[in-house]
Amino acid sequence: MIATGNHILVQLKGNQPSLQACMLDHARCHAPLDQAYTCDLGQRNRIEQRTAEVWPLTPGMGTEPWHDHFQALIRVNRQTERFSTKIKAWIHSEDTAYYLCDQQLSAAQFNQVIRAHWRIENRLHHVQDTRLNEDASRIRCNPGVFAKLRSFALNLLRFNGVENISLGLYDNALSLDKVLAYRGL
Repeated sequence: MIATGNHILVQLKGNQPSLQACMLDHARCHAPLDQAYTCDLGQRNRIEQRTAEVWPLTPGMGTEPWHDHFQALIRVNRQTERFSTKIKAWIHSEDTAYYLCDQQLSAAQFNQVIRAHWRIENRLHHVQDTRLNEDASRIRCNPGVFAKLRSFALNLLRFNGVENISLGLYDNALSLDKVLAYRGL
C-alpha cells in the first residue's frame, strides 16, 4: 500500500485481538473528534440510520510497528428497520463496526467511503458467492484462473446491461448464441 501510494481502510475484527482491544479501549476512554449521522430510505422496505464517529490516532498506539500507519479509528453504528411482509411488522437490528484508515477524513466522508465499500461488496462479492457459487467451489488446482473467469463473466453481463444476474445466467444457459452476441467479447 505504501509503495504504490494508495490508501487503506480496513474493518477491525477479532483476528487481531491485541489491536482490537487497544482500539476499543481508546474509543472508550476518549471523546470522538468528529461525528456524522445519515439516514437512508433504502430499497426492499428498509430504513437505515448510520452514525460515524472518528478518533485520531498517533504513532505508537498500536501493538505492532505496522500499526503506526493508521491515522484514524472509525466507529459506525448502523440501526436498520426492515418491514417484513411475512409477519406484517418492522424488524429492528443494530450493529457496530470499527475501521482503521491511514488518512484523516471527516466523519461524513468516512460514512460515504464505508457505504461505497459495502456497495462493492454487495454488487460483486455477494453475487459471486450466491449466483456463481464461488464459496462452494472445490477447485484446488489454479483456483485463481476460475475466479478470474467468474469475474469476467460477471463483468461481461454488467457491461451488456444485465441488471438481474440470476436471470441473465439462466437466459445465457439456454442460448449460446446470446452469449456470443455480447459486446466486449
